[in-house]
Amino acid sequence: MSDLLRFADELYAVPLAEFTARRDARAKELKAAADADAAAAVKALRKPTLAAWVVDLLVRVEADQIAQVLDVGAALREAAAAMDAGELRALTRQRRQLTAALAGRARAAAAGVGVRLTDSVLDQVEATLTAAMLDAGCADAVRSGLLVTALASTGVEAADVAAAVAVPEALGFTASARAAEPPPRPELHVVPDPDADAKALAAARAEVEAAEEEVEQADEALGAAVAEFERLEARSLQLQAEIEELRRRLDALEAEADDLDEAMEGASAEVEEAQTELGEATERLAAARQALDRLS
Repeated sequence: MSDLLRFADELYAVPLAEFTARRDARAKELKAAADADAAAAVKALRKPTLAAWVVDLLVRVEADQIAQVLDVGAALREAAAAMDAGELRALTRQRRQLTAALAGRARAAAAGVGVRLTDSVLDQVEATLTAAMLDAGCADAVRSGLLVTALASTGVEAADVAAAVAVPEALGFTASARAAEPPPRPELHVVPDPDADAKALAAARAEVEAAEEEVEQADEALGAAVAEFERLEARSLQLQAEIEELRRRLDALEAEADDLDEAMEGASAEVEEAQTELGEATERLAAARQALDRLS
């Protein structure tokens, strides 16, 4: 395992609010040690969206559940390849149950580090887990625990996940498991907190940042969904045109076959007539030869 991958495994496990400070501190250490390339590589590690961070958290604190999700996904893809309708229905129900259950665990795990998740973020978490079940590449990306953005896949075409992970080495890597954080205990203050206003302002800014990330992610998801719909619509129109062309060709061939049938009937009658004339001519020839023989 490279030093960058080892650090990334640690970095993407920290609370989202600490991500940038941890990353920049490590880059500064490497720069001070005259390792400019390593410092640049660390500095380039992207902060995950809130939904991606939640999935990265689940991979570490709910490793067994995530493994079950990925196992069901592999079985689902095998059933789809085998066209096993009964198995597909059963696995699809199991897939929905698992993703819904993990969404609840995601809310609890995030609460353990003081993060409140909106329904929109949980929808993206469920979409990412579903993508991991439908697409093998998405499964590798989720397993790494180094997601930087949520995933989406219909399972029809292989998803391009290279840009969704922190480093290329992530695909094929499995995140280190760790225990879940206990829920934060309420703070009791005998006297008013002098930093209450500053904390409230910081919390409000964090909320705005999270909301902006949600909007950006939702916009990306919408763009991807629209693009996929337009691609499928174009293919549908193409197939309809091909079907119409084949129908026109079939009509033409059927008409040609009818004409051939009529021509064959006429030709058959001509054959019969010619055979009759040949028989009569043969008889006349025989009679003429007999007459000639008598005269000779």
